[in-house]
Amino acid sequence: MNAVAGTLTPYAAALGITVAEEAGESGAPVLAIAFGSQIEGRPGVLHGGAIGGLLETAGYAAVVHALGNGAEERRLKPINVTVQFLSSGKPKVTYATGRIVRLGRRVANVAVEAWQDDRERPIATAVMNVMLSAR
Repeated sequence: MNAVAGTLTPYAAALGITVAEEAGESGAPVLAIAFGSQIEGRPGVLHGGAIGGLLETAGYAAVVHALGNGAEERRLKPINVTVQFLSSGKPKVTYATGRIVRLGRRVANVAVEAWQDDRERPIATAVMNVMLSAR
């Protein structure tokens, strides 16, 4: 099992989120979720909550990746997560990755994108602010 896969939450596992690439273009892991009946909203469309869960999980994975070995000493607490839905998710694999905008001692700011066929055409984006507190 790779390092990031070991940090995925039970919620991520319940949605079927997996690590597609350990280090994508931004250096952060690329996560994936396969379309299935458990995450279908209206017929033939990926549920918005599943998209939001994928974005949030990818954001946390980017922070864990950026913290490296120091991630075990920190507890990640959400300050806010803002999701922008840009188009409907089709019945196919959806990918997401986060990019650290700023990593401070107490707060991380992360931008996250989700896409299906073309990374240049995201279906949703998110902006996250995460508190980094000591365990």
